Amino acid sequence: MANNNNDKMSREEAGRKGGEATAKNHDKEFYQEIGKKGGEAAAENHDKEFYQEIGEKGGEARGNQRNND
Repeated sequence: MANNNNDKMSREEAGRKGGEATAKNHDKEFYQEIGKKGGEAAAENHDKEFYQEIGEKGGEARGNQRNND
């Protein structure tokens, strides 16, 4: 899956390989902890309106998904 740039791998391929290596080396608790830290950081950086807006977008997407089923 290398591109034509001196046989260097693409960013997509590098990301996929890195993700696979991380998954091999870490367990469920690792992902739960980084998810918790990410959620806490997001909460510090965003206000109530931000969460309302993404909640509305999620609801709209969910409604559109149901209409397509």
